[in-house]
Amino acid sequence: MARGVTPLADGGWSPTVHRVGMAVLDASLTGSRTESDLRIFFTWCRDRQLAPLDAQRNDLELYLRWMQDVRRFKPSTVSRRLSVVAGFYRTCVIDGVVEHSPADYVRRPTVPPESPTLGLTHLQFEALLTAARQSSNSFDFALVCLLGLLGLRIFETVGADIDDLCEEHGHRVLRVRGKGGKVVLVPLPPAVSRAVDRAASERLVGPLLLNRRGVRMDRHAATRRLRHLAVDAGVRLPRMHPHMLRHTFVTTMLDAGVDLRDVQIAARQADPRTTMRYDRARKNLDRHPNYILASYMASGT
Repeated sequence: MARGVTPLADGGWSPTVHRVGMAVLDASLTGSRTESDLRIFFTWCRDRQLAPLDAQRNDLELYLRWMQDVRRFKPSTVSRRLSVVAGFYRTCVIDGVVEHSPADYVRRPTVPPESPTLGLTHLQFEALLTAARQSSNSFDFALVCLLGLLGLRIFETVGADIDDLCEEHGHRVLRVRGKGGKVVLVPLPPAVSRAVDRAASERLVGPLLLNRRGVRMDRHAATRRLRHLAVDAGVRLPRMHPHMLRHTFVTTMLDAGVDLRDVQIAARQADPRTTMRYDRARKNLDRHPNYILASYMASGT
């Protein structure tokens, strides 16, 4: 289970639900997100006085509609949360807790092939890096570098500790705990190395990134810092969030001519289609026929 994941024991669930839920968490690649998804479903059941183990297919369809119509989650979020619930009931079937899974025939929403997230342009990313480097907050530059120059996920970034910095075969590296608790060594380019040294300062142990209260920065504090930096950099975006920098990491590498397979390895993505999905939406905009028509009609406009 990923570091920082809290158990489900404090939710008031039955021992069986708790046991199966913990089994699902232990098998998941992203423990904290899986736990959050399970909590939302279990809380939804409790609010309706429905025991999770008594749920039927129509109950799960009501849960799906609640996520779509009341919470207005995106199709990808609804699909992911239904996948977690389906995994819970699949484990129940395997353990003999229930005979059939009520999630088997629940239709999930269609997830578009393109990622809805657009990364920063090259100039926007440079402006954000400059704003972070010039910021009076000593953790801003490290935050942007870890997300945008190393391509770390936000939970990997805020979970980094100072003693995760080490040397390996002549390279300075950061020991990163990724999905499923898998540990990888990520080399630090000189600019990133300087950024993490600035963040660590004289400290030898503890979290690499701290918030204003001097404790470990979480994803919410990181998002606030990024939005503040985007304003300082003059980067106008409808909603700045950490995953945009991981997206930028992939698209900037592809722009620089890095081979798709190497980008996939650097981003630690199991499927190259995921890597291409990051890039497809931007390419669709760059090649949109509107630009061709406007160029053709330039004399009249």
